[in-house]
Amino acid sequence: MKNNKIVIYVGLLIAGVLLGWLLFGGSSKEETEHNHDKVASTNQMWTCSMHPQIMQPESGDCPICGMDLIPAESSADGLLADQFKLTENAMALANIQTTIVGKGNVDGNTIKLSGKIAQNEEANAVQVSYFSGRIERLNVSFTGEKVRKGQLLATIYSPELYAAQQELITASSLKESQPALYKAVRNKLKLWKLSENQINQIEETQKVKENFPVYATVSGTVTEKLVEQGDYIKQGQPLLKIANLNTVWANFDVYENQIDVFKKGQEVLVTTNAYANKEFKGKVDFIDPILDNKTRTVTLRVVLNNENDVFKPGMFVTATINAAKNKKTEVLTIPTSAVLWTGERSVVYIKTNSNQPVFEMREIKLGNQIGNKYEVLEGVFVGNEIVTNGTFTVDAAAQLQGKKSMMNKDGGKVMTGHEGHLGMDHNVSKKESDHTNMNERLTVSEKFQEQLKVVYNEYINLKDALVKEDSKSTSISATSLLNNLSKVDMKLLADNMAHNRWMSLEKEIKSSATSISKTSDIKAQRDHFKYLSSHFINVVQVFGVNEKVYVEFCPMGDNNKGAYWLSKEEKVINPYFGSAMLTCGEVKQVIE
Repeated sequence: MKNNKIVIYVGLLIAGVLLGWLLFGGSSKEETEHNHDKVASTNQMWTCSMHPQIMQPESGDCPICGMDLIPAESSADGLLADQFKLTENAMALANIQTTIVGKGNVDGNTIKLSGKIAQNEEANAVQVSYFSGRIERLNVSFTGEKVRKGQLLATIYSPELYAAQQELITASSLKESQPALYKAVRNKLKLWKLSENQINQIEETQKVKENFPVYATVSGTVTEKLVEQGDYIKQGQPLLKIANLNTVWANFDVYENQIDVFKKGQEVLVTTNAYANKEFKGKVDFIDPILDNKTRTVTLRVVLNNENDVFKPGMFVTATINAAKNKKTEVLTIPTSAVLWTGERSVVYIKTNSNQPVFEMREIKLGNQIGNKYEVLEGVFVGNEIVTNGTFTVDAAAQLQGKKSMMNKDGGKVMTGHEGHLGMDHNVSKKESDHTNMNERLTVSEKFQEQLKVVYNEYINLKDALVKEDSKSTSISATSLLNNLSKVDMKLLADNMAHNRWMSLEKEIKSSATSISKTSDIKAQRDHFKYLSSHFINVVQVFGVNEKVYVEFCPMGDNNKGAYWLSKEEKVINPYFGSAMLTCGEVKQVIE
């Protein structure tokens, strides 16, 4: 009996355990899975499809536009915090190219400088009149006429000189009794630059001359006539400016980061478009010790022989100078197209994975610019693969993903509107943000591109007006741009992504162009043009205008922060400074 009870108790215990497992085991598993999902959900970040820079740990509304936030894709590709990835399609459209960094000997590299021919001030002279009177005859007919030393330039009637001659005739009869008076009268005439022969002739003939000649004291070319025949002049008044053009100066602008490359006596090869197949040798004669605060350059002067009148003052010339040898036998160099410069920082983009389009921004320290390369003192090493073409697109992608970029030093926030160097706009769809490239080319109709090209041509007219420093024409071009912008038919954009992108860019372009049209201050117009250019770069990259477009950059624009513009030609013509810095800048990207 006792053994039977034990068997019954054991059976009941086993049955209870089985029943408990059936009742609670599954729910425990479900609870575990639920808890796992709950933990996973706490790590989920939420973003806005229209403003991908917004990242929040919980769902809700976008603080900018009020739209519902959507789950952000988590990074599962193993990238580091500052790295980002582009699509192969984006790489191809932006024509992104890279180069392996290597050491190169600087010997044989050359630096090209742009400059202008000027008169040799050391050989210039001003022909003056040594006595007052009236110009009876002026023998110089026109500016540019050549004169030689001793040549008759003018004939002057002078009442003072007439009276002085009479004094000489009287004093000559008293030279025995009053030799001091006689000597003083002769010296008076000598001070008026009369020669001994002229004075002796007056004394011997005892006749007073009414008109006296003025002879050239130097040989050269008349660069300016300061009087006309019949003018009354005072003693010491300038008559003519005469320049000796047997030698001329070639003045070149040298940026401050290039100064230590040059030295006095350095040999220079000078070329000019007037004689395309000729080179002229010269030597550095002078390097200005004072830096121009506006252009951040110093003047380098070369003296050129001009006995054959090859060079004309005002002529543009180019100097080719062999770079001075570096203290090191080898230096690290990279192409200038690889560098983005904010005025304070210089950055490049490194391709961290040779097999995948993964990039990372790197700050560098630059040395001298030698030809089309920069010396690199810090930041990159031999073997690094850096972006040398399409750098803007890569930087834009970095901004979009909240990574470190040229204008966003610490990352974590995407530059928008007027903050970014390309004025990146983020009113885009989720699909577009998935591409990780805001400027990826969209497919649109040719008719839309034709309408857009009309607006782009007005942008070029506006840019050309700024180059000429013509504020009135700039305002007119801005007004015309706005009129053509209003004619662009958005109905031609069937795709919602393209439609939204155009609406956001059109709004920014309209705002900047309106600001330009409403002011006559050239400085204010250039400030707004900087933003207009940023948005137009986006427009051309996204929609295209069926034309090759050059994106050009001046590091000294916008108070040394750097400024961009678009051009139809590769030649750099800077719209931000006028004639003061017409050729400052370089091509940073070509949009096919």
